[in-house]
Amino acid sequence: MRGFKHLLCTLILTSLAVVSQGTFAQGIPSKPKNIIILFADGTAGTQFEFGRYSSQTLRNQSFAVTDIVMGKGQLQLMRTESANALITDSAAAASAMSTGYKVNNGAISITPDGSRPKTLLEVAKAKGMRIGLISTAPIYDASPAAFSVHAKNRRDYEIIVNQYVDLSPDVLMGGGQNYFLPKANGGKREDSKNIVEVFKEKGYQYASTPDQLEGISSSKILGLFSAEDIDFEIDRDPKEMPSLAQMVSTSLRALSTTHNTKQKSGASFILFAENENTDSAGHQNDVAALMRDLWAFDDAVKVALEFQIKNPDTLIIVTGDHETGGFSPTYSANPPQLKQIEAFKISFGKFSEKFKSKVKEGASEKELDRFLTELLKENYLGLELDEDLRKKMISQSQLSPNFNPLPFLAQAIAKQTGFYWGTSGHTSEPIIVGAIGPGAELFKGYGDNTDFARKLKQLIQGK
Repeated sequence: MRGFKHLLCTLILTSLAVVSQGTFAQGIPSKPKNIIILFADGTAGTQFEFGRYSSQTLRNQSFAVTDIVMGKGQLQLMRTESANALITDSAAAASAMSTGYKVNNGAISITPDGSRPKTLLEVAKAKGMRIGLISTAPIYDASPAAFSVHAKNRRDYEIIVNQYVDLSPDVLMGGGQNYFLPKANGGKREDSKNIVEVFKEKGYQYASTPDQLEGISSSKILGLFSAEDIDFEIDRDPKEMPSLAQMVSTSLRALSTTHNTKQKSGASFILFAENENTDSAGHQNDVAALMRDLWAFDDAVKVALEFQIKNPDTLIIVTGDHETGGFSPTYSANPPQLKQIEAFKISFGKFSEKFKSKVKEGASEKELDRFLTELLKENYLGLELDEDLRKKMISQSQLSPNFNPLPFLAQAIAKQTGFYWGTSGHTSEPIIVGAIGPGAELFKGYGDNTDFARKLKQLIQGK
């Protein structure tokens, strides 16, 4: 990738030109050929501002999400309540943003009365557009599922995957091998179907490693890179799992070309690309994992913006579905504290795995205390646990092998760095939608998350 300062100047000039294209007629929005939705699950304004400040301070890089998409394009706030609760879950939020209708928490694009309004990708495919889904979560997880198919419950993974076979997205990429494979092949499917082979028979090229992804030559791709979630960026082995930016880059190349004689070369497309790890980091109150996944998300946004330079008829949208964690940086959250966080080597999830493994070995309190000291020194340099937190972590772990040590770790980091959290769940903070390119003029003001679907369907259907 070119130096970002050069890219920034080029993108600003290009984006201003794109935004100033105007409309086909007064009151009618410009119609994009392509739509790229970059979705950072669990993020709102606080997280995006943290991404901007930390990227500028630690990476000496501008943050494309805020500085280009939101800064040079259009900006909108959206409320997020579901049909049955003030606080939404990912399934209900994504369903509203996909269909334009409120659903109950846990439902995948099925309304409380049982109706199944068309999802965004169903509408796009009906209009002849090519469609793609990417997630760092299992690809059958709530957000990608809600943007494409229907299920009474977000846990109906096998039903969701079966619908993917019928919908046949041109690109399907992320984690979640387990519900594509039968138990006989190490998966979790109750039937005997090998869905990977089903997709191959339909003409898809399959990739399960970054090297295989780089070698993709087909315009139809199935990529599954882990049994469940793709690792947090702070933990990710680049030889084992691709970055979100790599998946977006390959997807854009595949979606913008076709070997299908029934479609014109360069057919229009819509791509939904999600970083779900930003949400998981919020649930775990893991500020170091959040920071690096915000950077990884921004790297994917830069890939999309580079594509837009060559294809100015592309609309880019950056958004999330809800805020997670009640993230609350304070006055004491300054560059020295950021540098300390940057030095942390593993996510809370990896820490928990290591700590619980030692507990299950039957380690005594003294052995566990020594192991905890070594674990922190190796992976969280400079972090000190108050004696009361240390004692609670060790004593409670002895009482239950399922004890969760993460809240104690989060408390220690918050106290030492000034990056606090209000909850381990979701909040009602409005989400931000940033849009740049033809059609972006629709995304402004304050409204409901159902407006997101209505506006995109208007652009897709030309109404």
